[in-house]
Amino acid sequence: MSLTTCQIHFTRVGGNTIYATGSLFNQLKIPPDRKSVRIAFGKKRVSTPIRRIRRPGNHLFLPPAVRSAIRVPRRGVSYILNQSGELKLGPLIGIMCSSAWRSPQQPFGRRSELIKTFLRHGNDKAFYFAFRPRDIDWENETAVAWFPNESGKWERKIVPLPDVVYNRLPSRSAEKSQWILGLKERFLKRNIPIFNWSFFDKWDVYDLLKHDPDASPHVPESIINPSPEELRQMLEKHSFIYLKPTSGSLGIGIIRITYHKNSGYFVRYRSGGRNVLLRFTRFPALIHFLQRLTRGRMRNYVAQQGIRLLELDGSPIDFRFHMNKNGRNEWVVGGVGAKRAGRGSITTHVRTGGQVIPPEKALARIFGEEKARAVLQEARQTAIKLARAIERNYRYRIGELGFDLGIDKDGNIWMFEANSKPGRSIFKHPALKEQGRETLSLIFEHCLYLAKFRNPKREESS
Repeated sequence: MSLTTCQIHFTRVGGNTIYATGSLFNQLKIPPDRKSVRIAFGKKRVSTPIRRIRRPGNHLFLPPAVRSAIRVPRRGVSYILNQSGELKLGPLIGIMCSSAWRSPQQPFGRRSELIKTFLRHGNDKAFYFAFRPRDIDWENETAVAWFPNESGKWERKIVPLPDVVYNRLPSRSAEKSQWILGLKERFLKRNIPIFNWSFFDKWDVYDLLKHDPDASPHVPESIINPSPEELRQMLEKHSFIYLKPTSGSLGIGIIRITYHKNSGYFVRYRSGGRNVLLRFTRFPALIHFLQRLTRGRMRNYVAQQGIRLLELDGSPIDFRFHMNKNGRNEWVVGGVGAKRAGRGSITTHVRTGGQVIPPEKALARIFGEEKARAVLQEARQTAIKLARAIERNYRYRIGELGFDLGIDKDGNIWMFEANSKPGRSIFKHPALKEQGRETLSLIFEHCLYLAKFRNPKREESS
């Protein structure tokens, strides 16, 4: 197996003969007397004559018949792989997304610009496109692919089914539909890897990790569908707890309950864009209020042990760890941001007044620079350990995770949330933009790995 890059050219000559330079023959270890090859792109392939030409550099010339047969959408630079005598261009990487509202200018609605940021990384060496579930034609094994052109406008082209799918579907309810589940299974049946299978529900993650020896010490005590008696016991044991909707995100719907033996129960939550604080002297009154606040759906909540977090300027802080699989299929920390809670807020989310801070700066203010480095390094190692544990216990492929981790005043590290489709808001901070670009590069590298566009010598040396 040999891997390199080449410049793809489209010719106007008739017939189906492809032409490659001597340098490309040599780098791909094609015998100089080879007269024909199979050339593949995505899930399309065709047998064709090949001729060697004199020209410096790695160049490949495709006539209209071959270009049409395998549906190569553009000229330019691409990886090319010689795998058992088959020349494979690409890889062809599909990002699956959708939107209830869309237009030709924004085919993925308000997520269209986000999708463009993914496509810009790696599109100079591979074929990165976006598609919607309805864009798949299973009978012809093709997809309607959306590419941003040089001016930034979207173009539609027909391409083969991809080598790998990166799932960025934004709807939890849609992902649970039988149609979407069936679509993803059809990719797997065609040996097309798909990663980030679906959103996690909060309980899914706690349940996955509660018996894992590496991860369980970092997971706060959590109970799904808590009964009133279980809530009472947790409050007496931990002094404060959080109630979190199992399918929630962005901190929406979270309730914090604090118990003081002599003062009663204090409830904090967010309503109408403001933080609310209520006090109840009696436990039955608290339960009655919670039933009304959750519209009788307490069974869709997780009760979780509260943790006394490190504080900065009197406000608790936690950390968002953006985890990625790299080009060697290893978990690495792609980016880290510290988040300080807004005044009166029960979460550190920016939408509720939280502030993103570079983690080194936040920890240095608490511990001093030397200890801050050690604390952050330990948190990084814990994040990698947690990512490996989730992957071990989850049945589908994961290539990216977002962790909300906290550090208590004794230095213990806790995992509050794990997201299989992490947001990217922390990378808007000027000091974290480079880390944001790094995560995009890591996603592309992992797609190369899954598509088997790998350099054996590089893998051996690593």
